[in-house]
Amino acid sequence: MTLASRLAAVALASLLASGAAFAQTAAPAAKTDVKTEAAKATKERTAESIECSKQADAKGLKGKERKKFRRECKKEARAGTAAPAADKK
Repeated sequence: MTLASRLAAVALASLLASGAAFAQTAAPAAKTDVKTEAAKATKERTAESIECSKQADAKGLKGKERKKFRRECKKEARAGTAAPAADKK
């Protein structure tokens, strides 16, 4: 066998072997967390939560400031509704 035919055979074998390396693989399926979707679907927002969100929107709050504002707002709203109930006793 001549040198040229050996090189041609090696080149052909290399092309055939490398074909699998360039093959596309299927994209992984998107993971969906069933628990969080179910929790979001069944969790209803309270009137206090909705009102505090509206107030935060009006103030233009975002991120940590918004979370802090809503937490304090809901706490005050719960305390405000719980106080009259305690006075009735």
